[in-house]
Amino acid sequence: MDTLLELRDLGFAWPGQAELLDIPQFTLGRGETLFLKGPSGSGKTTLLGLLGGVQRPQRGSIRLLGEDLAQLSAARRDHFRVDHTGYIFQQFNLLPFLSVRENVELPCHFSRSRAARARERHGSVDEAARALLAHLGLGDAGLLQRRADNLSIGQQQRVAAARALIGQPELVIADEPTSALDADAREAFLQLLFAECRAAGASLLFVSHDQGLAPLFDRSLSLADLNRAATAPGI
Repeated sequence: MDTLLELRDLGFAWPGQAELLDIPQFTLGRGETLFLKGPSGSGKTTLLGLLGGVQRPQRGSIRLLGEDLAQLSAARRDHFRVDHTGYIFQQFNLLPFLSVRENVELPCHFSRSRAARARERHGSVDEAARALLAHLGLGDAGLLQRRADNLSIGQQQRVAAARALIGQPELVIADEPTSALDADAREAFLQLLFAECRAAGASLLFVSHDQGLAPLFDRSLSLADLNRAATAPGI
């Protein structure tokens, strides 16, 4: 399996604090689904910020598609993130004053490459949003214009997934997106997410404390096993 994401000798500490992350090596393959167990206080939020290029490590490399994020300027990391990474937040982070369609299409307004890929696959960004929402069980035409703050938790979750997937980013990161759902709803959502990642050729890095979900993934790891600084207080 080709490597999509690779970390080597990664070290990170917040100013004035002990080293929080010390990860000798980690890889994620292209098209792979990986469950990463990251309980509260384990440093997972910091790690995801590093993978998304929000923070820069003090040492080591983070290579996504062969590009070392640690060597890029903040502006270039921002552009690279929106071009190649889709993110599903724990609280979904939809913009409440925008419609469902506008929320899903948002990454394509910031990334020309994702907009181009959406048009290439579906004919237009609008059709890409409609297709993703339909595949995720939100095909009702009236829903597209509904404000995000008028959605149920389950609907918000699926809109957040569609936003992360539009324009076929190579990496999808999901940070505890199923924590508010019951067991049956969690598994159903994951199967939809897996199907959309396969269709887009995306790798999925899914972070959760719910070990019961791990068997559904290609591979399962614990952040504590990767991180030699696991005894440090988490952020």
